[in-house]
Amino acid sequence: MSLPNCPKCQSEYTYEDGSLFVCPECAHEWSGELETAEDEKIFKDANGNVLHDGDTISIIKDLKVKGSSSVLKIGTRVKNIRLVDGDHDIDCKIEGFGAMKLKSEFVKKV
Repeated sequence: MSLPNCPKCQSEYTYEDGSLFVCPECAHEWSGELETAEDEKIFKDANGNVLHDGDTISIIKDLKVKGSSSVLKIGTRVKNIRLVDGDHDIDCKIEGFGAMKLKSEFVKKV
């Protein structure tokens, strides 16, 4: 039976310690079945609720739109969001503004 390589440093010198795998080179410990769950990033709104693709959110404070004199008002609802990696977590389309990127810390789940 071959053991998996370390997910952190890709070392092939891993060993089992009870129900965990251990890497002697970087001291990383992991469980085989939980490794895929660790790789997924969890996006949370301002209240700590977990966000998913397709959710409806509401803006919790007035946000200035960069490069424009417009302001997104508090309470603006945004439907069908898409979560992306990067500085701005949410990719969406807002009626009257068009395509927009938002930070998850300035929204709440509806």
